[in-house]
Amino acid sequence: MNFDFATLDALRLSHPAWRLLRSDHAPLIASFLQRVFIVPNVRVMAAIGQDIALDAASFASLNPKVSRVFITENEINFLVFPLIKDSLVIFGAGYGFEMLRQAQWLSRCQIYYWGDIDTHGFAILDQLRNQFSHTESFLMDKATLLKFEPLWDVEEQQTLRDLPRLTLDELALYNELRDNRIRKNLRLEQERIGFTWFETALKRHLDYQ
Repeated sequence: MNFDFATLDALRLSHPAWRLLRSDHAPLIASFLQRVFIVPNVRVMAAIGQDIALDAASFASLNPKVSRVFITENEINFLVFPLIKDSLVIFGAGYGFEMLRQAQWLSRCQIYYWGDIDTHGFAILDQLRNQFSHTESFLMDKATLLKFEPLWDVEEQQTLRDLPRLTLDELALYNELRDNRIRKNLRLEQERIGFTWFETALKRHLDYQ
């Protein structure tokens, strides 16, 4: 293949790989590919020790030496979540928190919940706080919502019930979403949040480097 200007310019406009690199999601996708295909080849034992699937009883007896736990609802976000000292990441998968109920060791950990910015995302947060009242939301604020307005989506079926366990700021945003004050059935899926914004939030909340 010739690497003259005309050829490269044509590839930039038409080749799938070039189009991927030009997309807003390129950092997230590239990080995922690196984590799945590169890191395991170098750190097999470390990967086995970090990403594991457990049943409820095994999870409850895990009792890891961590002080922070992140719960994320999107599998891609879970897979590309950076390794953070003294922390554990859980793939939440919706409303199913029964497996967490038995894990009493979570009560001593700071818990961060990261879900979609929509009515169901806040409902899941409210449900999680029923078991672990000290849970904090992560990237579920109005600034994040407005930052990624071009990537807004539609929440097909909203939940309209009252959520008594939200903070004042969370409740204000939930009411705006529930009452369709910003846009009808508005949703921002967590995987649409840019990696730089995500990384900055981690640095702001934690001693993450």
